[in-house]
Amino acid sequence: MGGVKQAKRNGVTYADAGVDISAGNALVEAIKPLAKSTRRKGADSALGGFGGLFDLKACGFKDPVLVAANDGVGTKLRLAIETGRHHGMGIDLVAMSVNDLIVQGAEPLFFLDYFATGKLDVAAARDVIAGIADGCKQAGCALIGGETAEMPGMYHGADYDLAGFAVGAAERKKLLPRKDVGAGDVILGLASSGPHSNGYSLVRRLVEMSGVKYTDAAPFSPRQSLGEALLAPTRIYVKSILKALKASKGIKALAHITGGGFLENIPRVLPKKTVAEIDLAKVPFTPVFQWLQDQGGVAEREMLRTFNCGIGMIVVVEAKEAKAVAAGLKKSGETVVTLGTIRKRKGDEAQVAVTGALSVK
Repeated sequence: MGGVKQAKRNGVTYADAGVDISAGNALVEAIKPLAKSTRRKGADSALGGFGGLFDLKACGFKDPVLVAANDGVGTKLRLAIETGRHHGMGIDLVAMSVNDLIVQGAEPLFFLDYFATGKLDVAAARDVIAGIADGCKQAGCALIGGETAEMPGMYHGADYDLAGFAVGAAERKKLLPRKDVGAGDVILGLASSGPHSNGYSLVRRLVEMSGVKYTDAAPFSPRQSLGEALLAPTRIYVKSILKALKASKGIKALAHITGGGFLENIPRVLPKKTVAEIDLAKVPFTPVFQWLQDQGGVAEREMLRTFNCGIGMIVVVEAKEAKAVAAGLKKSGETVVTLGTIRKRKGDEAQVAVTGALSVK
């Protein structure tokens, strides 16, 4: 029995494979004004080239050392995707990198982002990048470029992932931490805005255990939904700390409290022969952390090594300068607490020694 062989279909497009070039172009046009709003000295070129340009000489550095950092947002993205709240993810993305730059005494200069998704939702992507632009303005750095990748088969539906890259500079002689951190130095803590962008795999598990929906009122903050409260953007400490560094020569070290909490991040900036002694009773342990702890009976030590517990940045300062530095940071809008002091290390003891207990004030 004979028949006519069907002609091979012609004209297959990239869109047939799941990639919409037109949507990508629409996003580029939508974000150009957002990037433009972040311009600063050294960054005057528009988006669209093969690479972002930055004129370091225009910033006035005399003997600069470049400092680079990159990070993501982690599984906090899952909350944003499930609740449709995307703007804060952009702020988080910037914060996680620029806060790492400032602890080395570096001024953030420019930022680039990477946005990868299964199917590009232009509105959601624009919200994310609007947040990135907002974060860049808070940090005083320029958004000079980025990449959007639509990769069907790699991501499910409209799920997306983010990566951010920040570059800053510091005068060579002003890099932190200083080598003279020693016994008697005072440890100041700057309050966080919540869990920031760490520990969200545990957060999601605890929420599941609680039975509370993200759309329900937050048990610890009834004027907000649980999703809104848990998506509070990471605080960006750049401008207040830069101002403090210019006003005082007493700041010796800074530590960004991210994954690993006090126990893992503070030792990264301490000389081996020193210990940071911290009174947990002084930590502004806010209701969000207490609620999370209660849902799973999470041990205090587990809280301390997973979350920032209310402190997003540590400032180690010379004792005689501590009051002035604290006052200056408060004037810049930071909530500042004195957590403890640096002392000599005894043998091979841990470099963070805690006293007292976490409790909501």
